[in-house]
Amino acid sequence: MKITRKTFGLLSTGEKVRIYTLKAGDLILSVSEFGAALTSLIVPSAGGRDDILLGFSTLEGYTHNKSYIGAAIGRFGNRIGGACFTLDGKSYGLYKNDGEHTLHGGRRGFDKLLWKGEVYEEKDGVFVRLELESPGGDEGFPGRLRASVSYGLTKSNELIADYAAKVDAPCPVNLTSHAYFNLAGEGRGDILSHELVLHAASYVKVSEDLIPTGEIVPAGGGPFDFTSRKSIGRDMAAAGGGYDHCYVINGEPGTLRPCAEVFESLSGRSMKVLTTQPGVQFYSGNFLDGVPGKAGSVYGKHSGFCLETQHFPDSPNRPEFPSCIAEPNKDYHERSLFSFDW
Repeated sequence: MKITRKTFGLLSTGEKVRIYTLKAGDLILSVSEFGAALTSLIVPSAGGRDDILLGFSTLEGYTHNKSYIGAAIGRFGNRIGGACFTLDGKSYGLYKNDGEHTLHGGRRGFDKLLWKGEVYEEKDGVFVRLELESPGGDEGFPGRLRASVSYGLTKSNELIADYAAKVDAPCPVNLTSHAYFNLAGEGRGDILSHELVLHAASYVKVSEDLIPTGEIVPAGGGPFDFTSRKSIGRDMAAAGGGYDHCYVINGEPGTLRPCAEVFESLSGRSMKVLTTQPGVQFYSGNFLDGVPGKAGSVYGKHSGFCLETQHFPDSPNRPEFPSCIAEPNKDYHERSLFSFDW
């Protein structure tokens, strides 16, 4: 096991940004303090080693990251309808950065902030913990929030993502990672032939602008059904040309349980995902539009997929959804695990 740290670049404020590289088992992971972004994940296969995460070679790519590539998302991942919510009888207005709605924390979410990193080892792995303090009223959200995201690799070829937050006043919290995967290797075409299983019998129905209607609908039998393994592209046309939907993970929220499995035939790589979160946003890279990526790659539509483990979108406005409210005596803590084979 090994941990290295180096300077990634300087922000316009003069602040230094570090990048951490972790090695355990057969995997190598790199993480930037800016945006707490996963910048690289090297995974072997019978044909060689590849970086399976979309990303950028320089800090500037992450400071101009309109697609949230690799970044940690907060205070609230996904959308909040109407850019407002009511909590304990008080209404809170948020920044509209997705039409009339708020997306991924607002104008300047956690993906656009500098986190503070520290490394540590445990018996079976190496980790970097990134911490951030968000003041009361930040982007319209109530209360001061202290967030931490820990990423680590284990000797068993697992990537662990641990999300925690403490607040001094009740506040919606929904932290996740916006990593884009391509198991064939970043920059190696689209992900439409990747085969996917989602351990989810239902999903959150949304309107045309991707705001939940409040309905939880069965996935079985239609284009949104991934309960049995099928290629991501097989039913995509019938699904409206792409997926950007929150699936309801089978089992009890709060317990680490199977979420998804992905297989890529040319490399032979597979990935399994477990999580404590109630849902997972499956996004098929519909809005990637020729983004200049690392090592000369250009990321077009469907160049990567995301499995964003999270609470349901618009949860602050949907009391029928699992609660996303953290309180001074009720900390936020969620965990996801990504394991790899080849």
